[in-house]
Amino acid sequence: MDQHSLTLAILNGKGAGNEELREAILKLREEGLPIEVRVTWEHGDGERFVKEAVALGATTVIAGGGDGTINEIATALAGVETAERPALGIIPLGTANDFATSAGIPEEMEHALRLAIVGKAVPVDLARVNQDRYFINMATGGFGTRITTETPEKLKSALGGVSYLIHGLLRMDTLKADSCELRGPDFGWQGDALVIGIGNGRQAGGGQRLCPGALINDGALELSIVTSKEILPTLFNSITGSDDENPSIIRASLPWLEITSPNEMAFNLDGEPLRGTHFRIEIMPAALSCRLPPDCELLA
Repeated sequence: MDQHSLTLAILNGKGAGNEELREAILKLREEGLPIEVRVTWEHGDGERFVKEAVALGATTVIAGGGDGTINEIATALAGVETAERPALGIIPLGTANDFATSAGIPEEMEHALRLAIVGKAVPVDLARVNQDRYFINMATGGFGTRITTETPEKLKSALGGVSYLIHGLLRMDTLKADSCELRGPDFGWQGDALVIGIGNGRQAGGGQRLCPGALINDGALELSIVTSKEILPTLFNSITGSDDENPSIIRASLPWLEITSPNEMAFNLDGEPLRGTHFRIEIMPAALSCRLPPDCELLA
């Protein structure tokens, strides 16, 4: 790797005070790696900083934050011409860090930073929703979405990923299945779905492995539909890590799918909300290059 390749690290304001990360950046700069840092304050900052990275000729853009931050930076990178597009590096600074966790990104800051700058960049898929929204990890709909959007910030800070699950169990009285129809190539399903997971990655909501077989470079999305009778066993299996085949979970692997519902549904795209009655979700194969561990289990 060229010693003079510039890295622009874009850190979510909430995690920017991380002392361990500050020390790691200073250490790698002393080793001769040029690293510039930008901190996001409001929506739109990530996109602006990605444009700045391209103008500076950066070879790597680091997303430092949780799934929402990675989503914002990945979305911005998707809009950059292929020849100019920097590779994506990831530093987990969020509450749940679902994508970073399942991708095997180190939690230790110096290791994560080194990987983000000098790790091998591999092509990864991105998913596009209704032409103008994206997710790199997962789109979740139904009960799980309501948990994530309603989980109080203090509970998230105190308990991390487990908070989503606890809050979900406390809210069992609000369970309401979404009546919907899903169709894709050689696939059709209609009924009441309590949870829908559409995975490029494997887990969401703080560790719930909704799409345990998903890969981020296979040109396909993994669909998991949990029917309304099965929420408790599914939540329990997601905590215990049991990925046994559950007859009440419908799974499919698809390059695209369409979801229609008579009522408004809420989806979370890597934690970012989207509401509507019709969604077309398609995979964009090898849309980005991302610096990932050599043994990353999300790679085919």
